[in-house]
Amino acid sequence: MPPFIPQSSQAKAISDLFLITLGIGGGIFLLVLALVIIAMVRFRARPGQPEPKAVYGNKKLELAWTIIPGILLVGILVLMIGTMQRADPVVSAETQPDLIIIAHQWFWELNYPKLNIKTANEIHLPVGKPFYVEIRSADVTHSFWVPNLGRKIDATPGFSSHTTLQANAAGTYLGSCAEYCGAQHAWMKIRVIAEPQAAFDTWVSQQSQVPQTPTSGEAATGAQLFQQLSCASCHAIAGTPANKTFGPDLTHVSLRETLGAGVLTNSPDHLKSWIQDAQAYKPGALMPTFGLSDNEINALVAYLEALQ
Repeated sequence: MPPFIPQSSQAKAISDLFLITLGIGGGIFLLVLALVIIAMVRFRARPGQPEPKAVYGNKKLELAWTIIPGILLVGILVLMIGTMQRADPVVSAETQPDLIIIAHQWFWELNYPKLNIKTANEIHLPVGKPFYVEIRSADVTHSFWVPNLGRKIDATPGFSSHTTLQANAAGTYLGSCAEYCGAQHAWMKIRVIAEPQAAFDTWVSQQSQVPQTPTSGEAATGAQLFQQLSCASCHAIAGTPANKTFGPDLTHVSLRETLGAGVLTNSPDHLKSWIQDAQAYKPGALMPTFGLSDNEINALVAYLEALQ
């Protein structure tokens, strides 16, 4: 998807205002440039020419350059107010959010309360349907921004912000945290996957299923290790005693496109590397290096890959 092409009415409102103000600013720049060039050519000093007369005021000119910019500013103000209304449609105070986004250092926790789905870093939306979104922070100030779909909106500790998220065309839209929030701010990516209603319904059906805990083989060993080691102290997996939100929810983690909030594509090899030494890929991330053996890491990877 080409960057900065608006794919929602909210993003288009912002883009339209930007293009209009850019056009006005560009027109003023060209006018001033033309006047400067004319003055340089027409009124340049010539041999034998006397000193020019001093001009101490021109009421008509001064009124013109005061009134015309004033009219332009009022016009931009009117356009800006209209853009604010279009970019943030009014929603009833009683409306319950379709999606709750909680920003952490450095990942996005995603809760769909009406669908009873919890995931991380990858938002799924049906094409053309507006989702009312509540945005919070679990620690410091973050800022949620997917340029193709709408404006930046801060996630402030102790305060909930609200916006509407909508995609008018299928595709994957990339976003990030737009407020410096610590060492790995640059790798706090988010993906919005907009898909036809049927594909979204399939995703909802997959995410609503509680993964079966493996009972044999390497995956079963991994399931036991997950509970015995520190994994269950930070992460949640539906259908197991692990229910923490310090780290991303790992239910159905094998169905996601990326790991570490976008730092790696999701594959068994990358998952193994991440568990083995997350700090090598995301220095300062809160995922520690545990010094596990290859057998333990392979078992954990087998278990997590089975979470579909």
